[in-house]
Amino acid sequence: MSNHIPARLAAAALSLALLSTSALAEVKERTLKFGYSTFEAHPLGQGANKFVELVGQKSGGKIKMKVYPATQLGSETQTISATQGGVQDIVGTSTAPLAGLVKEYAIFDFPFLFANEKEADAVVDGPVGQTLLAKLSEKNLAGLCFFENGFRNITNSKRPISKGEDVAGLKIRTMQNPVYLESFKTLGANAVPMPWPEVYTALESGAIDAQENPYGIISVNKLNEVQKYISVTKHAYSPWAVIMSKKLWDGLSEEERTIFVSSCNEAKDFQRKFSRAEDAKIVADLKSKGMMINELAPEEVSRIKTTLQPVIDKYTATVGEDLVKQAQASIASVH
Repeated sequence: MSNHIPARLAAAALSLALLSTSALAEVKERTLKFGYSTFEAHPLGQGANKFVELVGQKSGGKIKMKVYPATQLGSETQTISATQGGVQDIVGTSTAPLAGLVKEYAIFDFPFLFANEKEADAVVDGPVGQTLLAKLSEKNLAGLCFFENGFRNITNSKRPISKGEDVAGLKIRTMQNPVYLESFKTLGANAVPMPWPEVYTALESGAIDAQENPYGIISVNKLNEVQKYISVTKHAYSPWAVIMSKKLWDGLSEEERTIFVSSCNEAKDFQRKFSRAEDAKIVADLKSKGMMINELAPEEVSRIKTTLQPVIDKYTATVGEDLVKQAQASIASVH
């Protein structure tokens, strides 16, 4: 049996509804652990619940998953490691920590790679996304699909950011990720890598001024209590990978694999739709709670991207020019 998720299986899986009785005989009773770092109320948590529900339905109730949201099983890095070791069955994670395992995942950290969700979908659901999911098998993981964390925006307690120079001097928390660190340093910020659970307190105490995340994360973590300004920079887009332990994947029947892949793809469509509908509500809610929200002019975004081009060029060499060209071709295909 192949250790990769075959493309034909993924395609067949999309149209799969419920398995026949004979196929269900190939499904074992299982109770699995699914851990991730966001709150259950977040669109990612809702997507995770949908995935669990679909797997339950398609397996005739034989496969149950217990979810552990809000870092109950550890940070993203810890839960990825536990899933590699087969201690945890399934992990949901942003792609930034995966770049430490599979260097090509750093493509998602490129500043201003995508202008909108349509471009992002074309890349994560196209050849680039499939290549990246398949690459996880070299690291004792099996990639199932990508949910959406969304476009990242900067919040801070000092001033609105309307041009690149406004970032200079801000102490900004970023993920432990070389592309993010270098991008913010290039703009003159003091980039501070910090585990997520420490961020709220650091913002509250003034140890840092700023952080960057999609709207959903800003909202469920109540960052409006410790941050005054949101600047809609959309400087990066974060996919969220749903990944299984390869040890578990290797032991599954073809029927069971089909259940997981098809359920992930159905849940992905539900989750992205939900996430995008929530964004507009969240913006209105954060405004009502006193946050000042400003957009960046398109020409200013172009100017910042030009400033960051040396970072993009440097990491294109790491990620591989072919993969970057493939992503650019997928982006061009939706225009």
